[in-house]
Amino acid sequence: MPAHHQWQDLADRLAARIDAGEFPPGAKMPTNKQLIGEGEQKTTVDRAYRELVERGYVVRRPRHGTVVRDRTPIRVPLSRYRGVIRPDSPRGPWQAATAEQGLDGHMKAVSVDLTQAPLSVAAALGLDENAPVVRRVRHASIGDDVVQVQTAWYEAVLAADLGLDAADTIEGGVYGAMERRGLTPRWADEHVTARMPTRDEAAVLAVGAAVPLLLVERVTRDSARRPIEVLQVVGAADRLQLIYDDLPLGGGEVRGSTSPHEAAGASASTSEAR
Repeated sequence: MPAHHQWQDLADRLAARIDAGEFPPGAKMPTNKQLIGEGEQKTTVDRAYRELVERGYVVRRPRHGTVVRDRTPIRVPLSRYRGVIRPDSPRGPWQAATAEQGLDGHMKAVSVDLTQAPLSVAAALGLDENAPVVRRVRHASIGDDVVQVQTAWYEAVLAADLGLDAADTIEGGVYGAMERRGLTPRWADEHVTARMPTRDEAAVLAVGAAVPLLLVERVTRDSARRPIEVLQVVGAADRLQLIYDDLPLGGGEVRGSTSPHEAAGASASTSEAR
């Protein structure tokens, strides 16, 4: 085998051992010294590990070496809204969905700022271009791993009224905060696409450049169908399972039609994690 293919062969063999469970998530991979001692060339080992990083199998951590990246799928069902859109809800949809799987899911507010609405956001919220909006960036995590980066925009006056303009994590989630102020999220239009990560996204999500992302864009409306939130979510496609179960087909009436998870099905749109 030509020398320039040896690294790929080594990468494939190491990937197969990870897939077989020999190295579980979080486990340390053999060091460069160990692999060289087994007869591999230093350049081959270096390039093989770079390949595994790009493919999302491992991550390089200072003082910890090369460890197996957790690719355990997280189920994100449409039904995660059920029971959390109420004034006394103790947690938001992301926490509810992960708790059902025995996972330590939590949200962290990364930044909150007053800015001008981009054209697409202004149009979705029914505002003039460059109108003031509050932008909230949050990380949805499992333990120490950031699984999603969420960016949401709200009309500035509404955000101030709901307390969404403060740099705090919202207890019970944003929808719970809305319910507490008498504003009911009722309808959602959602679009799901895929793309490759930017360099910054790959760094935050700890994925390689060859790992595709799911991009979820959602507009939420109140009972009067007024747009109240624009949300964009990005997460690694090998970690998220978007579950759309019990959706109505054909011309039948949607049962109840009283919550975003039902309404999203009625509008033939899809819903993703918050």
